[in-house]
Amino acid sequence: MDRAEKSEVVTALNQVFKDTGIVVVARYSGLNVADMTALRARMREAGAKVRVAKNRLVKRALDGTDADHIAGLFTGPTMIAYSSDPVAAPKVAVEFARTNENLIILGGAFGRTNLDPDGVKALAALPSLDELRAKLAGLMAAPARRIAQIAAAPAAQLARVVGAYADKGAA
Repeated sequence: MDRAEKSEVVTALNQVFKDTGIVVVARYSGLNVADMTALRARMREAGAKVRVAKNRLVKRALDGTDADHIAGLFTGPTMIAYSSDPVAAPKVAVEFARTNENLIILGGAFGRTNLDPDGVKALAALPSLDELRAKLAGLMAAPARRIAQIAAAPAAQLARVVGAYADKGAA
């Protein structure tokens, strides 16, 4: 890589660190090409991305960002997973690490907050943004459903009373 290419990589990574909500750092030593491709595909499906770059360039890109406190994690073969959704990248990374022992989660950054491996796992346990939206919509629809049931109840009771009088009159 020549100097111009390195500068482009640093600029692109710096933009990633500034724009994304979550960054997960993991050691990928021992992953073969098929495993890495599967990880990238899962991340893509969840709306996250995976990037492998030289540690020296990543550390340079971290300067001046909110995530600069994770520079110490970049030793050895490391990769970053990032997403704008704070749950997407950790969820996929933790699920993949459970099935593949060669992916070791080192930590991450959630804005200015430093995450250890347990913090990343805790974020992964949270429901995704879409799941939270669905729950909120369900909670908002529940009162309307209850109001409709209550409004329909007197009419149903009146119909039962009229039906009972009709049965009584017929007998």
